[in-house]
Amino acid sequence: MTDLAVVNCAQLVTLAGPDRPRVGAELRELAIIAGGAMRIVDGRIAAVGTRPEIERALSPETEVVDAGRRVVLPGFVDAHTHAVFAGNRADEFERRVLGVTYAEIAAEGGGIRSTVGKTRAASEDELLAAARRHAEWFLAGGTTTIEAKSGYGLSLDAELKILRTVRALAADGRLRCVPTFLGAHEIPDEYRGRTGDYVRLVIEEMLPRVAEERLAEYCDVFCEPHIFSTEHARAILSAAQALGLGARIHADQFSTDAGALLAAEIGAITADHLERTTETGIAALRGAGVQPVLLPGSVYALGLSHYPAARHMIEAGLPVVIATDFNPGSSPTASMPMVLSLACTQMHMTPAEAITSATVNAAWSLGRGGEFGALEPGKFGDFAIHDCEDFRELAYFFGREPAVAVYAAGKCVYRRRN
Repeated sequence: MTDLAVVNCAQLVTLAGPDRPRVGAELRELAIIAGGAMRIVDGRIAAVGTRPEIERALSPETEVVDAGRRVVLPGFVDAHTHAVFAGNRADEFERRVLGVTYAEIAAEGGGIRSTVGKTRAASEDELLAAARRHAEWFLAGGTTTIEAKSGYGLSLDAELKILRTVRALAADGRLRCVPTFLGAHEIPDEYRGRTGDYVRLVIEEMLPRVAEERLAEYCDVFCEPHIFSTEHARAILSAAQALGLGARIHADQFSTDAGALLAAEIGAITADHLERTTETGIAALRGAGVQPVLLPGSVYALGLSHYPAARHMIEAGLPVVIATDFNPGSSPTASMPMVLSLACTQMHMTPAEAITSATVNAAWSLGRGGEFGALEPGKFGDFAIHDCEDFRELAYFFGREPAVAVYAAGKCVYRRRN
């Protein structure tokens, strides 16, 4: 039996509450225990309370971790990442700074297709080495779980290679990974002008193999008129649902409402991006119970200014999620603290709303709300000790990674070196 106690917390931010995603005013209710403590037995939380309450029940064999009057928070749950890829696109970043648009670069064969070429050429060992480096970045920000998409292969063998890499990364036991198949991320060069043929490849060859090998829990599609139309997205996601995969969708990043309306129509679990979603799309998502996953890092990194209407979504009663969208092009950050800051400064969310959206709500969007995302008895002991005295500092002091130590199921998986 393993037995761990965390004591001397300035704030133990438990997020204890309803056994469902949080909406409205609930997003601000963090259930903080000042001077709190927590006990974890065999990887799961056994008790939370004040320090005297927890210390009274400890045994001589209990390992005691002194939080040093710091904030202890559930591990962040990053519900939208593209964590496995080869190379980077720093050269394209420089061109964008000089005024070349993302669309212009993509039309020249750059963007996603550039990363596809590098990822196809990489071996599984090379991809796993890169993914482990990225995992260290997530852990340094206090993230303990990621949703990890494929999408930089765009061929049967390369997509399977990426998803096998996600499985191998999760097997390390440091960072939890929830896999999503995103074969419909872009049209590969060999299918340019033949989108229908590529959609058939995704439906008839890729999806059955992914399902047969149990390499993914979800299927995602980049739904935009110039990439995959609503008709193509509907066909792919319906086929995925028939195979037992949940539906997620890149929606309304550049066009208005069509993606959100499709997400509502097919009963998607999440609709992600939503920069251009209006009240019509918001109402449809609310009526269908689709969780919005907002990605302010991609708006920032592309030098744009049109952020998702987070406040309207919260006021409409949607259980908002925020995530990094970590990828090599449009959002090259694995830092959830940075995304907290953007959520507050650019989408007018409060720090409490942002934290809820990056923990318990994100866990529910991945079907894991009963396992982690809050520090409650019975859930896994996934948490981070942050170098601050007040939870609001996580969004206030941007540009730093405040995690001193990160634990998954009560085991230390990251410790800051300095």
